[in-house]
Amino acid sequence: MSTGDLTYAEALAALEARGRFGIRLGLGRVRALLHALGDPQAGVRGALVAGTNGKGSVIALAGSALRAAGDRVGETPKPHLVTYRERIVVDGRPIPADDFTRLVGAILPVADAATRRLGPATEFELMTAVMFRHFADSGLDLALVEVGLGGRLDATNVWDGGVAALTNVALDHTDYLGPTIGAIAREKVQIVKRGDLAVTGAGGEALAILRRRCARLGVPVTVAPPAPVLGWTRDTLTVDLPRLGATEIGLRGRHQAANASVADALLDALDAAGIAKVPDDARRRGYRDARWPGRLELLHVPDARGGTREVLLDGAHNPAGAAALAAALDDLRPLLAGGSEQRPAPLVLVWAAMADKDVAGTIAAVARSTALHGATVVCTAPASPRALAPDALAAAWTRTGVPRLAVRTAPSPAAALDAALALGHGAVVVAGSLYLVGAVRSRLVDDPLLRDPVAA
Repeated sequence: MSTGDLTYAEALAALEARGRFGIRLGLGRVRALLHALGDPQAGVRGALVAGTNGKGSVIALAGSALRAAGDRVGETPKPHLVTYRERIVVDGRPIPADDFTRLVGAILPVADAATRRLGPATEFELMTAVMFRHFADSGLDLALVEVGLGGRLDATNVWDGGVAALTNVALDHTDYLGPTIGAIAREKVQIVKRGDLAVTGAGGEALAILRRRCARLGVPVTVAPPAPVLGWTRDTLTVDLPRLGATEIGLRGRHQAANASVADALLDALDAAGIAKVPDDARRRGYRDARWPGRLELLHVPDARGGTREVLLDGAHNPAGAAALAAALDDLRPLLAGGSEQRPAPLVLVWAAMADKDVAGTIAAVARSTALHGATVVCTAPASPRALAPDALAAAWTRTGVPRLAVRTAPSPAAALDAALALGHGAVVVAGSLYLVGAVRSRLVDDPLLRDPVAA
């Protein structure tokens, strides 16, 4: 079968098969792929966004504001939760299945031809090439592109959109990026190129390293500290942004004050670079309407008793993300359904983790939340060879010493969710792994845009 005759399922399988090559950092292969496709990235302007946490939130906020201003925006949320097509988004809609299939079919022979000279291209490198080709074909005004891993040797770093943003730097992917904040920061700041404008929410050593990089290249850098938090409801956060004043943010959690500040500075940089101008009213509307699935996303789902339960999905999977989740749970628990504001119902936490992550550090960070006192944790494992076994995860939770914590296991995300919905009447929190969040969300949310073609 020629690649031009691929079905969607075959295109997806061929792409995912590249996962066997793992993570192989470097720019030579993706440059060759893009050159064979006509260097589509050369005609796309916008912002490249790196950082340990917050990249997706910054892109969600900035992208929403740009759409509110009437701009046609390409975005690259990752990892995907339900369908692979979520990784390539134009105007808030994932790439259509037909376009995905056609572009994967076009890139596979190019990748095969380049293998003899440069080695096999990885899954992420192929997706990067497909993404830029789709963006170029879609007649975008600009793109907001999330760095995959680090910065210096990440496939996305072949692109210079004109603006570079670094959200923050914390310990993650230390086996690839280095064991210290400084080492990781030196990798991430390499996304800044001569002629760019740079924006950051980083501080401390990471900020100093970024400043040195920008000084060497003659690049202006804007430091965007977290916006002051003015208050929150169950569904919004209100922050004080420069020039805008009190501004509602449609993403939950006080940590979004830092992401909103970076997003607003990123829009200023896009304006200064002559790429896009977003008026204040569009920023306010965009920030208020921003959504970021699977990140403190609150769903209302039927429970075993014929009522409804609140299910909070969050992608926290490293210590920094777990600390943000802990703070959000303490803030939101009195506002969630079940019990009363004075005596909220105990939470039920569904948790999974990848064995190659800092499992102990992540659990320790979220376990500092007083909202977990008296909670039940249901430990499970998604269908991934990297997933930590539920029993091992349960043992780690038992060692936390959280007061009155009950710990149990379930063999699958579906079984864990069923068990959680059958327990108590407080909110159910699903976190620890984006694989877990994706599995649960695919069961709870039926979005027509996320339905993949079914093989005949």
